[in-house]
Formats: sequence, C-alpha cells, structure tokens
Amino acid sequence: MRFLIVEDDTVLRNVLSRSLTDAGHRIDAAATRAEAESFLLVQPYDAVVLDLNLPDGSGLTTLKDLRRRGNTTPVLVLTARDRTEERIAGLDAGADDYVGKPFELAELEARLRALVRRSQGGSDRVEVGRLALDRTARRFYVAETPLDLPAREFEVLWELAARPGRVVSKRVLSDKLSGFDDALGDNALEAFISRLRRKLQGSGATIKTLRGLGYLLEVDA
Repeated sequence: MRFLIVEDDTVLRNVLSRSLTDAGHRIDAAATRAEAESFLLVQPYDAVVLDLNLPDGSGLTTLKDLRRRGNTTPVLVLTARDRTEERIAGLDAGADDYVGKPFELAELEARLRALVRRSQGGSDRVEVGRLALDRTARRFYVAETPLDLPAREFEVLWELAARPGRVVSKRVLSDKLSGFDDALGDNALEAFISRLRRKLQGSGATIKTLRGLGYLLEVDA
C-alpha cells in the first residue's frame, strides 16, 4: 500500500515513515500544506495521515480541498487537537478517522489497514482459488504455504488481489508503485506480471490481461 504522511514534526514524520516502510508500505512524506498538495495532485494513495497544525495553515483546509475535488482517498487525522469539538470538526470536514497524540504506532497501523479495507470493500483475508492474501500479516499463501515474492512483485500482486475480479489499469499500478525518481514503465510492469503468472501456476488463480484496459486477478478456469 502507498501512504502519504503529512506532519511538520521532523522526528515524528521520520518515525512514522520508517515504521510504515518497515511494514512493507511505500511512503511519501510532506511537512507543509503546500508539499502535501503537490503530492496529492499527481499521486494516488491508499490513505493519508494528516496533521492539522502545519506551518503554512490548517490541515483541515487541505482535507476540505481534497473532498471538494471529489477525491475520496481515506484520511486519518493525527493531531494534538483532540477535544470533542475538534474531532467533530475533523470528521465533518471529511476525515475517515481521527487519532489524538500521543498514540501507539501499532494502533495507527491497524487503523490505516482498516481504512483501506473499508475503502476497497474487502476483508482481512482475500482468497482467489487456492491463493490467499492475509492483509494483516501482509503475506500471500498458496494452499496455506507461504508464497515468498520480491518486493515489487509482491506490491503488484497486492494491488491486484485487493480488487479480485476487477480491472486495475496499467496507469494505476504504475502510479501506485512508482517513486518520484523511479517510474515503473510498461516494460518493467509486464515483466513483473509475467513472473507472477509463472509463480501462480497451480494456485487456481491467474492474472488476465485486458488489452487497452489493464489486468485483473481471477480464478483460473
């Protein structure tokens, strides 16, 4: 999954980024509203962690602008402004969850997983044939045997398994899996798909190409 962390405290921003990266996620980090806006305009995210007290204005303004543009990315507000009326204001502005500081990293990560799960209409376990994705453990299994994959192949399969039976476009995959300095091109994406197809043989799941549209993960007929 790909998250945007918007937090002006350098130490906390780095701790959050490192913890979520170590958990296997791709992270972008912003310290100001302006930086956050520049990320949000060009990059899709599975969720955003948003501080409200930013040096160039309130994070609530960013949240309201995001929703005004029709962007439905889940947003978890993380702030020291934790009074009841402030929580209500955040939720009314379009926040999907609200966590006060101080907080536990494990709880924050669990809340992010829950936000993404709800936004994608999924459960903690996704099964396609004998292939299973355990979202909480961030592991794939084939007939309960762990399927170990290199990081990029894992990320591609995660994006497809999060939406089984639904088409995921090449652009969405590329945008989710690319960094700002390491774009994932079509040739590289097709190579990952090819290797995944070989590794999924016998799993009862297959990756289908819909020319001009993208890829989908479905039960192997």
